[in-house]
Amino acid sequence: MTYRFLSPAAEEIEEAAQFYESRVQGLGADLVEELDSAIQRILQFPKAWGLVSEPFRHCPLRRFPYTIIYTIPTSQEILIVSVFHQKREPMTWNRNL
Repeated sequence: MTYRFLSPAAEEIEEAAQFYESRVQGLGADLVEELDSAIQRILQFPKAWGLVSEPFRHCPLRRFPYTIIYTIPTSQEILIVSVFHQKREPMTWNRNL
């Protein structure tokens, strides 16, 4: 199984990593590492996380207040729609569609 990001999701990751890196050196890299770990869990068990809105699922990160919003367009691909900060208004992630 493979994965890809929508462009806005990739931008969200970049902005979040830059923000954390500007606060504490290495923290941005920690965010990216945790994100990679969560993506690996999603690839291994794509339907393990609940639906946020059909057909979109959400997988929260463990250490950072972010949630990965994704869908499974084919049996061989995960599409990451948003890396959503949990303090945002709940449905703003769907602006990325």
